[in-house]
Amino acid sequence: MNHFRNQMHPFIHLLILCFGLLPSISSAQGAEKPNILFILADDWGWGDLSCHGHPYVKTPNIDRLAAEGTEFYRFTVASGVCSPSRTAVMTGHFPARYNIDGHFAWVPSNARRNMPDWLDIEAPSLPRFLQNAGYATAHYGKWHLANNMIPDSPLPGLYGYDEYGAFNCAGEQIPVHEDANQANAFIEKSVAAGKPFFINLWIHEPHTPFHTVPKYEWRFRHLENAEDRIYASVLNHADDRIGEVLNTLDRLGIADNTLVIFSSDNGPARASKPTELKLMYDTATGAGWGIAAAKGITAGRKGYKSSLFQGGINVPFIARWPGIIEAGKIDDSSLISAVDLLPTFCAIAGAELPAGYKPDGISQVGVLKGRATKFREKPLFWRFDSPWPAQKHKPEHWVSYAIVDQQWKLVANKDRSYVELYQIAADPLEKKDLKTSEPDVVGQLQEKLSRWETSLPAEPSGDVFSAERSQL
Repeated sequence: MNHFRNQMHPFIHLLILCFGLLPSISSAQGAEKPNILFILADDWGWGDLSCHGHPYVKTPNIDRLAAEGTEFYRFTVASGVCSPSRTAVMTGHFPARYNIDGHFAWVPSNARRNMPDWLDIEAPSLPRFLQNAGYATAHYGKWHLANNMIPDSPLPGLYGYDEYGAFNCAGEQIPVHEDANQANAFIEKSVAAGKPFFINLWIHEPHTPFHTVPKYEWRFRHLENAEDRIYASVLNHADDRIGEVLNTLDRLGIADNTLVIFSSDNGPARASKPTELKLMYDTATGAGWGIAAAKGITAGRKGYKSSLFQGGINVPFIARWPGIIEAGKIDDSSLISAVDLLPTFCAIAGAELPAGYKPDGISQVGVLKGRATKFREKPLFWRFDSPWPAQKHKPEHWVSYAIVDQQWKLVANKDRSYVELYQIAADPLEKKDLKTSEPDVVGQLQEKLSRWETSLPAEPSGDVFSAERSQL
């Protein structure tokens, strides 16, 4: 259409203007729905980017996203582990509302932890909302809203995806390195059909096992430590695959109309004690190197994966949307949560939320467009079953409850007999516990935490149990 308009005789152009046709054409172009590409890594720490100063990991394609978009330093996920974190993205709700407090495992483990065996297909679903708004929807990569060891769990397509290729789900497991290829094919198909697309590209890296490829290990042959070579190679391989998808957007001329977000489901994993480097086998992804090669860093944040301190939940969040989101900017004040993604993506896509649905998150479209905020309308809550007293080999993994409200963060142990208070906006590394000097704040946050806990279900409900439960 633009090409045709550029070749028109000025007289014809004037006639069109007089009859008021050009405004309608411009309006139609302005109403074009943006594509959304959500890249979610697995255990990628805040410090595991070369643009965040990692000493040897190279991530030029993610660095490109940061240079062409905005980084949001205060983004937090809804859990320190995988399945609940992903539940928040899918539903816009805190995962505790579904009794999903840990990762989905085999049925006996789920039952022992008072968990369902999968996310209810009747739960609010981001891809379904976008599908109803006219989007082509797809999911490629990790699923883990069920488990491949539960063969009667619902397949990802039942949650609102037109196409998917996944692992950690029932059915056939996609090879972990095929995610970008399938995403590119879906992009090509959607563009040819003239449909906006929403793609979850949920990559495996850098979760164990570490599936190395000689080409990438060779790139880091100068590193003396084998664990460092392994870790750097898998992150660099993931970054290359992200680059392949970004190149597809460029080649098809749709980068300017595509919101791309890169983030992680939780902080980096680390072995809790000295561990021998050896191979391990995962039933979903195959053989690879084990936890000894997990060398992720948090850039000073306390704790790692499975912790509700910032090292476990404060992860990279980079958003690029040329002409809409400012390039090369850092927002270190706005508090964005994973539960905000559903209302934000739906607002961007013009997707109506169902009557009666109340997200725990809020739309952050204004923040993405550069209107930074210091305070948040709604508090954020976390629940995770952590040991108490704190274990010597995991001194920062004792928190079972957390709340962030305005500038404050309160963390508490399992029975809430012990708490710590941080002015998280000014102290993002959680170095100074203020509970003694701010008893009123502690009391207020404890009360809010108690009210939230009483609103949660005592046990899972709905069609969320495997037939294997009857055999327990």
